[in-house]
Amino acid sequence: MDPTPMDTNYDLIVLGAGSGGLAAAKRAASYGARVAIVEGDRVGGTCVIRGCVPKKLLVYGASYRHVLADAASYGWQLGSVSHDPGALLARVRAEVDRLNALHLGFLEKAGVDLIRGWGRFSGPNAIAVQGPDKAARTLSAERILIAVGGRPHRPQIPGAELGWVSDDMFELDRLPERMVVVGAGFIACEFACILSALGVEVTLLVRGDHLLRGFDREAAMAVQQSMEASGISLRLAHSPASIEGQPGDLTVVTQNGERHPCGGVLLATGRRPFLAGLDLEAAGVAIEGHRIPVNGDQQTNVAHIYAVGDVTDRINLTPVAIDEGRAFADSVYGGRPRQVNHQLVASAVFSLPELSSVGLSEEEAIERYGNEGIRIHRARFRPMSQALPQRDPKVLLKLIVATDTDRVLGCHMVGDHAAEIIQMAAIAIGMGATKADFDRTMALHPTVAEEFVTMPN
Repeated sequence: MDPTPMDTNYDLIVLGAGSGGLAAAKRAASYGARVAIVEGDRVGGTCVIRGCVPKKLLVYGASYRHVLADAASYGWQLGSVSHDPGALLARVRAEVDRLNALHLGFLEKAGVDLIRGWGRFSGPNAIAVQGPDKAARTLSAERILIAVGGRPHRPQIPGAELGWVSDDMFELDRLPERMVVVGAGFIACEFACILSALGVEVTLLVRGDHLLRGFDREAAMAVQQSMEASGISLRLAHSPASIEGQPGDLTVVTQNGERHPCGGVLLATGRRPFLAGLDLEAAGVAIEGHRIPVNGDQQTNVAHIYAVGDVTDRINLTPVAIDEGRAFADSVYGGRPRQVNHQLVASAVFSLPELSSVGLSEEEAIERYGNEGIRIHRARFRPMSQALPQRDPKVLLKLIVATDTDRVLGCHMVGDHAAEIIQMAAIAIGMGATKADFDRTMALHPTVAEEFVTMPN
């Protein structure tokens, strides 16, 4: 709810109504704090409005291509089938609108004042807000939490403004016949798979020699091979030098001199904290590179100013931002001091097929324990769901185990429902499960997940 102009003094002002800011604001208000949250965009943040939620809906929509293709193997005669990507995108936007309305209701129910506009520091305890009507007001608070998240980063090349970033993809009314995707991270891979499954001819330009840096290399290679098998053209060691043409009729010129004509370019070249316009220097808040550094209690160098989520550029995942926001509120307003454990965080790439992991990759485990200090257990097979269609890709399941303690250090999977399965494995690994604990667990047959508890020693 929007307060009257007289309501300007708060216990807490939160800058940014994304996942971390919303979690902190509602939790602090539940402890009796008087809270305002400042947002110049829609409530819900990247995840709800232009990130993981609408993207996952597009993944679901794209996955029907394989379901329909396999139907005949199971006796279903479907006849002619067509797809309208514009209808899918419109329905995804409608769902985002619904979620946005829900979050507005949650804030009101929690008793948090929503201040619409862009906020900036005008002093250590003061936030100046310029509202949609250009009117300015100043709020003050005992504590301030920065939770403004991140924004897509465009490469500094001629014509970069002609390309789309991930935010733009959800606003399209139709998809071009041919697209170039630039990047090698999870956003690039996910959109390349979505677009390809929806019938777009996709070329993926990758600066390095492999995809998904930071994930287990073998698992990442399994995704890469599946993407190539699905018809996505991967150009490794190719970076864009420029983008030429007009919207709808573009050409990407690479540093190698290749020319790739297309109807659209997605620049999935990373994200950076959204610090522009915050005027952090007015409050004396230090930055480190492109991010705001914080300690274990989410404090910046200014004791009463905190930061959570992507603006700190540590582990940029929605559940992490939410837990950081709640930990801040629990510690400061709830009398229950706690810190977030960033050491064991499950992650997933919603490519087709999915990649998911928790714990150490094989490369990280070797670096930490040495080649002789770990054992690798893996299973790679065609899942039963693909037995009748006789279709690849094969599923990969992988355990990284410490030789001396038998403790499972990492768990990785590539295949359908990988993220759902890894979530449960994360509990076991977080409790210190050993390979023997996995072995003692009775298998549920026939499932893909049973392979995690039947791998031979």
